[in-house]
Amino acid sequence: MLEVGQKEIDAVAKVIKSGKMFRYHAGGQCERFERRYAEILGVKHVCLTSSGTTALTAAMVGLEIGPGDEVIVPAHTYMATAVAVLAAGAIPVLCDIDESITLDPIAMEAVIGPRTRAVVPVHMWGVACDMRAIRRVARKHDLLIVEDACQAVGGSYKGKPLGTLSDASGFSFNYFKNMTCGEGGAVATRSKAVMNRVRTMIDCCNAYWTGRKADVQPFISNGSRASEIQGALLNVQLDRIGPLVNRLRKQKQRITAETAKAGLTPTPVHNPEGECATQISYLFDAPAQAERFAELVGGTITGKTGRHTYTEWDAILAKRGSHHPALDPFRLKENRTCRMNYGKDVCKGSLDILARTVMIGLNPRATAADVKRKIRTINEAAEAAGG
Repeated sequence: MLEVGQKEIDAVAKVIKSGKMFRYHAGGQCERFERRYAEILGVKHVCLTSSGTTALTAAMVGLEIGPGDEVIVPAHTYMATAVAVLAAGAIPVLCDIDESITLDPIAMEAVIGPRTRAVVPVHMWGVACDMRAIRRVARKHDLLIVEDACQAVGGSYKGKPLGTLSDASGFSFNYFKNMTCGEGGAVATRSKAVMNRVRTMIDCCNAYWTGRKADVQPFISNGSRASEIQGALLNVQLDRIGPLVNRLRKQKQRITAETAKAGLTPTPVHNPEGECATQISYLFDAPAQAERFAELVGGTITGKTGRHTYTEWDAILAKRGSHHPALDPFRLKENRTCRMNYGKDVCKGSLDILARTVMIGLNPRATAADVKRKIRTINEAAEAAGG
């Protein structure tokens, strides 16, 4: 949780006192946030939901991705990226990352097969993917793009907000994100038809509350609505996100500049002026060197963040895609010819990069003195580790 204060407390208290905590009412907080966030992103449609996972799942369903389809996902991302593919009935295909810790466009093109329908570029750790190259490959092979912007709220690429460079995108507003309501998410798209399906996926009774429409075909889905409490929190957080990201960006720029002579190699960033990362990362020649540096500086080896690396996705590696075999995408006849080549060694290149990359957290509340101490620690650790 990066920044939450009295304004959020007051906004939640106001909702509770009003007695209107359910999202469907005139002038509601959820509706207000959706409208405001759509304007900021420059898209026509935004819909709040209960989490980033359900946002990605709804985006998949909105684009009619399902059984018989393969969807490319990076080897390093929160497992929810692959879970969303399975929740839509499709099959995730793992793809290597590059040294930016985001999807490698060259590897992406190499893994495209006859059943590949879509790709999910993930702006991992707030660093934008190489979207120019990814979009070029997607257009060449007629692939849909589902942008996973769950870790990239407030970021941009070539002047365009992350989450707007695709057919549909998912955001997360959970406890760990730049903008938070504890748990929550949102889908963004320019397509009315896609959003109609998204809203039905998020709320199977959406038509009951908003009115039946001739162009909306209802279908059964699990409920994953957001509440007015989440909407209230997010409306305050939306006022914070710009200044917060600017502080993080300037902090990283200062650290990068003042550690430039330490012999360290910062991980590549495709769009430094638009990133919204909450950490600074360095790439080393060998895992042992990275381990030593991480120990000295209090950093984290990127490959040791648990659920973010495909080797830790137990249920997916075991091909258990549902609670019941008859509903399991891995067992559906439509998916029999889809590739399910899972194993802990299928993306060795990614594991090598992750073992040699160290992340150091940033804090938007850090003082100038705090940043100065961090810079000194990094420089000293680099010298001791042989950076």
